[in-house]
Amino acid sequence: MRPRIETAAMDSLMVRLFDTIDEKNMPWILAADRALREAFGQWLIDLVPSYTTLLLHYDCLSLTHAEALQHIGRVLDRLEPAAAEHGTYHEIPVWYDPSVGPELARVAERAGLAVDEVIRRHCARDYYVFALGFAPGYGFMGLVEEALATPRLNTPRRRVPAGSVAIAERQTAIYPLQSPGGWNILGRTAVPLFEHARRGEPLLLPGDRVCFMAISRDEFERQGGDTTPLESAS
Repeated sequence: MRPRIETAAMDSLMVRLFDTIDEKNMPWILAADRALREAFGQWLIDLVPSYTTLLLHYDCLSLTHAEALQHIGRVLDRLEPAAAEHGTYHEIPVWYDPSVGPELARVAERAGLAVDEVIRRHCARDYYVFALGFAPGYGFMGLVEEALATPRLNTPRRRVPAGSVAIAERQTAIYPLQSPGGWNILGRTAVPLFEHARRGEPLLLPGDRVCFMAISRDEFERQGGDTTPLESAS
């Protein structure tokens, strides 16, 4: 790790800890997030952790640029990675089916696997939530097994249903509400991510871990899931 501090705005600094995305980064990112919040206290306006960086927005009327750099420097000098169990573990039930996961076949064909094996492998590992963005409650997660990595669609859909579970390259995510999107849709969950976000309590936070669990259509319907089919991308 070779930390760098970059000026993002007159009242914002980018703390760059790494240059590549890796699950091993997260204990350091989480430790920096916690330590910077404590160090800046009342001077902190916002702190946004991401894959390799933390964007720190501070009160520039109370703290000079030089003082902000000093606070960050002291934090980085004594930084130790957070415990592995930091964050919340989520089990997300998913109905994987071509009717709501039209790219299942595309991912399977590209990987040279049966559709059932794609589902098994997507459920076989835990994914770190690296960052939030794009839409309220949308967590960027990874890393997906290399064999399942699939490029985004050439033409994004105008409407992706809420709860759609998707992958793009080595990332996976859940669409919290209906929106445009170009990721490969594998299935759908009834977990109401947007409702949590609207209350100001996002279900998924950076540093959390997610495990997907395959469920039947009947179970998905019992959980209140929407079974409306999604057409394959053109």
